[in-house]
Amino acid sequence: MYGMGNMTELMYDNDKFPVYISEPTGDTKGGLIVIHEIWALNDHTRSIADRYAREGYLVVAPDLLTMTDIAKHADTLALDLFNPEKRNEAQPRLRALMTPMQEPDFGNRTLGKLQVCFDYLYNRAEVGQKVAVTGFCFGGSYSFDLAINEPRLKAAVPFYGHAPLDEPELRKITCPILAFYGEKDEGLMGSLPELRTLMEQAGADFTPVVYPNAGHAFFNDTNPFAYNKAAATDSWQRALGFLSDHLK
Repeated sequence: MYGMGNMTELMYDNDKFPVYISEPTGDTKGGLIVIHEIWALNDHTRSIADRYAREGYLVVAPDLLTMTDIAKHADTLALDLFNPEKRNEAQPRLRALMTPMQEPDFGNRTLGKLQVCFDYLYNRAEVGQKVAVTGFCFGGSYSFDLAINEPRLKAAVPFYGHAPLDEPELRKITCPILAFYGEKDEGLMGSLPELRTLMEQAGADFTPVVYPNAGHAFFNDTNPFAYNKAAATDSWQRALGFLSDHLK
C-alpha cells in the first residue's frame, strides 16, 4: 500500500510490468497516465499520482525502467547530478545505469507498455474513454511519443521532455499539448524554437510555457537543487485547468 493507491501489474508481450494505480474517492473526471522521471517509479511519482487522484482522476503510473538498477541509486544520484560540486562524477554513473535503455527495442517496448496503460484506462467504464497523459523528464519525452502514436488520447502535459524534431511524426498528433519548460534548461531551450516552428507547420495544438529562473526538474520537490516552488505551483494549476478543459 502506497498513499491512496496500490501497486499491481499489467501485461505486455507475455511479460508483467509493475504499475501504481490511484483511484479517486468520488466521481471520476477521466483517466490519466503519469510517467516517472529517469529515476523510475518512486515515492515522488506515486505522490503525484495521488494528487491527481484527489482531483478526480483515475491514475495509472507505470514503472518503465524495471530492467535497470536506476531505482536503487536514485536517491543519491538525482541530488548529485544537480549539485555543481558532484555533477561531473555523477554523469558517468548515470550513463552506465542507463545502458539497458540503449537496446534497439527499448523505445518500442516502452511505448507498448504505455499503450497497455492507455487501454486499461480507456476501457474502464467510469473513465468514459477520456484519457490523458503527463510525465516528467523521461516521462515528458514519452508523453510526446504517446501523443504521436495514440489518436484516441485527449490531452498531453509533458514536463521538460524531448519531442522529435520531425514534422511527419508531429503531424500524427491529434490531441492538444501543454508543455512546461524551465528557462535554465539549456538542452531543451536550445531546441524549443525549432519545435515551435515544426509544431505549427504540422498543425499541432501545442502550447509551451517557459518559467524564468527555473531549470530541469523544477517540479520535483524532493530535489532542493532543482525545485522551483513558483514554477511548480503555477504549472500544477495550469495542468489541472488544461485537463479539466479537455477531458469533458
